[in-house]
Parts: sequence; structure tokens; C-alpha cells
Amino acid sequence: MQKEIYEKRRTALRKSILSGGVVIFPSNNDSPMNYPANTYRYRQDSNFAYFFGKMRDGLVGVIDLDSQTDLLFGDSYTIDDIIWMGNQPSVEELAAASGIHAVRPKENLSEFIKNALVEGRNVHYLPPFRDDTRLFLSRIINIPVEDVKNRASQELIEAVVDLRLIKDEEEIAEMDAICDTGVEMHLSVIKNCRPGVSERLLAGMAEGIALSYGAGVSFPIILSQNGETLHNHDHSQILTAGRLLLADMGAESVSGYSSDFTRTVPVSGKFSEEQLAIYNIVLRANLESIGMARVGIPYRTVHNNACTVIAEGLGRLGLMKGDPVAAVEAGAHALFMPHGLGHALGMDVHDMEGLGENNVGYDSDIRRSDIFGHSSLRFGRTLREGHIVTVEPGIYFIPQLIDLWASKNAFSEYINYDRVRKYIGFGGIRIEDDILITADGCRILGKALPKFPEEIENLMARATN
Repeated sequence: MQKEIYEKRRTALRKSILSGGVVIFPSNNDSPMNYPANTYRYRQDSNFAYFFGKMRDGLVGVIDLDSQTDLLFGDSYTIDDIIWMGNQPSVEELAAASGIHAVRPKENLSEFIKNALVEGRNVHYLPPFRDDTRLFLSRIINIPVEDVKNRASQELIEAVVDLRLIKDEEEIAEMDAICDTGVEMHLSVIKNCRPGVSERLLAGMAEGIALSYGAGVSFPIILSQNGETLHNHDHSQILTAGRLLLADMGAESVSGYSSDFTRTVPVSGKFSEEQLAIYNIVLRANLESIGMARVGIPYRTVHNNACTVIAEGLGRLGLMKGDPVAAVEAGAHALFMPHGLGHALGMDVHDMEGLGENNVGYDSDIRRSDIFGHSSLRFGRTLREGHIVTVEPGIYFIPQLIDLWASKNAFSEYINYDRVRKYIGFGGIRIEDDILITADGCRILGKALPKFPEEIENLMARATN
């Protein structure tokens, strides 16, 4: 990103914080895996990266709202570091790359914050999601650790959410490109999916593609024959004929943007009649949702329609009964789809949820439901041009949930439990795309990824010949 982009973002933030004061953005620190010098892959804090650039650990960006200046606090690497790391840009060089001209040693930050507090100025910060950041904020602001999260600035949270939810042209280009990488990850899995192959091998192939064309995966890969477990990170099974493989995965770009697709494919290379019937219900929900998504439509409305499509389809198969609209209003559909239709996507795969799901996905006009299933919808806001959200309907047969609801005879007016029990062992199906809301509708990001049954079967057949 050019420095002008970061300058523009910081200027926009200043205009949004009317109470004045200073805003502090700590960078993420390195995180050790098993001893201090052996760290996990470094991932910059997304909010720091959005306003200041990816840079590195050990830095704090400050926006002084009253003096209209930006500062970067941090220390350049020493020769002892450079011996191991190679030559590194100085803090001054990093600052200049994002349009900052005021650089201070890290040790001066505490005095800077102390003076601001003495002067009665507001000190704004976002809720930390890492303990080391929480401890750092506690120390420099001089407040108890247990109070740090609750004293985060709601004004700042709302301003950052409003800015980051609307993607600009540079961000959209980044996400189109990393979605292309996400498509390649899925194509590698589909082409190599067959009986006798290990889940671990497929997950490793996909992660290798993410590392080859970006910064790695945007979240730990979900890939399993047990697709009824919504976030199944276990890859220990050998693929078995007749089963379904669900893969939910994405890549992260070098600049920090994410992709997130899901596809479900038949291990045998061809859907059975039973699998195809369920798959087509999910596919219809996916297609109708994409067709509905446009400026001015609450995403909660799109979610409700997807749930109704699923209830109608399951009704035709005899698994549900009664009025599908009433069943969805009551939450009976959640036996089969206990999650929401989608979430915001950007620099975080669940964009900005570290700031609070309700702050990102809801507002004063649209409040989160407290009904099971509907309450899991992460993004219910009215759609605006520049929003990027996922569309991921699904149907799952979760044995423990089926047994629990059946034992209570829950929603028996809408659910045929005798019929549902016959599907235990079926697994789960989810179909997910990433869409950009445009002036005249929406479009799927990245190049085409097969999702129609015949496309998937033909691709798998070509791969085995």
C-alpha cells in the first residue's frame, strides 16, 4: 500500500473521533512456540496494519487527535539482532513508508500517555485480544489489568468498524487476488480427493499453496469427512468411498487480507442420490442468497431466506414438516443449520470480531436475535456498497444435537425425528463464497470455483484419468 492510503485512513479516523485526545495502536508481539527464540509466524495486529502498515513487532502507533499529528514509538534493531536477521529497516524508515514523520523511542511512550492523562485528554484504545497487549496497556495507562477491556473506547470501536467495513479499490483488488489463491487451494483438494487418500495430505497440499502465493492460511484449515462438526480441524482420517469431504479454508495475502471458501465433494467422485438431494438444497440457498444480496437489504433478511429455503427443501424430503416460514421463525431449522449465513471478511477472516461481534455485525437498527441458530448470525447489518461478506449456508446431521432435541421432543410440529435419525452418519454439507456488495448488486470475489454437482463430478473425473 502507498503511504497516501495510510494517511487518508488516519485522517478519516480523526474526523470520526469528536471527543479528541490520543489514540494508541500497539503492534502485535512475537509469540513463542516452545521457547523464546522459536516463534510462530508473525502476524501484525490488523488495526495497526490498517492505519500504519504491517511493519513489525515492538511498535506503537499514536494518532494525536488534538495536534493533528501521527507518531510512531519504537526502537530500531541493534547489530546483535541484525547478525541473525539480516539488515532491517529503521523505525524512521518504517514510519516514513506510512507517512509518519514523528518517531520516538519506545521508552518515551509512558511519559507521553502520562502527560496526556494529566492534561485531562482522552486516551482511546481498542479492546485487546492478546494477554501481552492487555498487560502493556494496563502498565502505560496505569489501570488494573482486569479493567483494560471494559475501558476500551466505544467511540473508537465504532469509528474503526465504520471505516474498515467499507473496502476501497486497493483492498478489493487485494481480496480478489487472494481469493484466486483460495480457489487454487480448493482445486488442489477436489482434484486429489479419492478413497485411500489421507485428510492430512490434502490439508497440507492446500496450506502449501497458501504459503506459496501469500502469507499462509487465513485460519486453520477445516477439512474432514466428519463435516457435521462445523469447525473440524482434525485431519487424521483416510478418505472412504461413499462419504463426503467438507473443506473450509482460505489464504491470507502478504498485506494481510483474507479469503474464505467452502466446498463439499463426494469422496467417490460422484454424489449418491441421497447426497445430491441434500446438496442441491444447500446450493439453492447459496444461489438465492447471492441473488438477494444488494445495497439496502439487511443481511439478516438474506439469512432468514436461506434458512427458509433449507426448511422447504428438507420438508420435501420428509425431514421437516409444517409451515417452513413458521419453523424458521421458531428456530426449528437450526437442528440442521445452527450457524448464521455469513460474516464480514477483510483483514481478519471474521473481520474485526476482536472488537466485538455485535459492534461489527449489528447496529442500532438491527439487533442480534437470541433464538438458537439465528443468534449465531455474525453479520446482520443492512448491506452497503463496499461490504464484503461470506455466503455459507449448510445442512448438517449432528448426532448429539439430534439426540438432545429428540429427547425433549423439541419442535416436534416441524421435525420428523424418525426420518432424521436415518441420516446420522451422513456428515454435513456447506457451500461458501465471498461476495462484494456493488452499486447494482454483488459479485463473487476471485475466479470461478466449481460448485454445481456436475462441475465437481467432471473435475474429479478428469483428475483421475
